[in-house]
Order: sequence, then structure tokens, then C-alpha cells
Amino acid sequence: MLLMAENKDKSLHYDRIFEVEFYPHADSLYNFAYNLTHNEEDANDLVQETYMKAYRFIDKYIEGTNAKAWLFKILKNGFINQYRKKSKRPKKVDYEEIISYHDEEEGTKLTSYIDLREEIYQSMMGDEVTTAVNALPVDFRTVILLCDIEGFTYEEISKIIDIPIGTVRSRLHRARNMLKERLTNYAKSLGFQDKRS
Repeated sequence: MLLMAENKDKSLHYDRIFEVEFYPHADSLYNFAYNLTHNEEDANDLVQETYMKAYRFIDKYIEGTNAKAWLFKILKNGFINQYRKKSKRPKKVDYEEIISYHDEEEGTKLTSYIDLREEIYQSMMGDEVTTAVNALPVDFRTVILLCDIEGFTYEEISKIIDIPIGTVRSRLHRARNMLKERLTNYAKSLGFQDKRS
């Protein structure tokens, strides 16, 4: 009877941790997952898997520490595991897509998918900036998103993606330079001038 009461107390305690420390980060986790997967369904699955793993290993979490960084690390590891599984599988062909493609009238083009990433960040930055960020290789896009969008410190990013802080700084520097190259003309069209020269 005492064991049942202890388990119930522990369960209530874990539920409170989820409610107070984990659930407030759901939107940030989804945004990060979407930017890694480029697919709404995969992003939702990744977030759900992250929360399931967080609950399973909640005894490893130290209450009151950086829950957001802990969750992002779980999500990032889940993404890497999914990526490895998918890269080992043979490519699948959607039969329905092929049929619908051939059924279309000649000369019409397939409708492209809407890039939901633009909608996610539209209040934060313009389409050109979103497109430039999305075009970055995943390693560079990841550090930009974690630092400049999510506000993680270099130390937190280092722990989330398991690389040294020096590598975080280097990737961030290179990512920002890539963005600068891609966005120079856009900035000029908005009236910004390079005052360094």
C-alpha cells in the first residue's frame, strides 16, 4: 500500500514537471523539428517522440534546470536516428502521385508544396530571409536556428548538438557569412547600407 502511494506521488510529481517545465516548449520544439525535417507530419512525430522519451527518462532530468535544452537534445538525437534509418531504406514511390501526375493535362505543372517554414517565421523575418535560412546546409541552419531564433547560448548549443563550443562558434560564423552573401542585395533594396567602408 505504501509503495502504491509513493508511485502515485512520483507520477503526480512527473506530471507537474511536464506541465510546468516541458509543455511550454512545444511550439519551439515543433519549429525546430520542422526546420530539420521540412515535413509537417514528420515534425509532429518527432515532437511526440521527444515527449515520450522525456517521460520515459524523466528520472534523468534534474528539476529546475534547462528543460528546453534537455528537450532539444532529445529531439535532435531522435532526428539523427530517424535520418539514419531512412537513409538505409530503399526509396519508396507513391503510386497515387504517379497516377495523378500522368492524369494531368499535358502542359500543366504540378502544384508545389507550400513552404510552411515561411509561415512559421513570417512575423520574425521576411520571405527572402526565411528562404536564405532554409537554403543553408543542415549543420549551419541548426546553429542559426538554435542561437538566433531560439536564443540558446553557445554552451547550450554545444550540449544539444554534441559538438565543441569552438565548432558552434565556427559554424555560426560561417552560417552568418553565408546569409550575408545571400542577403546583401535584399538588404540594399530595403535601403540598408554597409557603413564599414
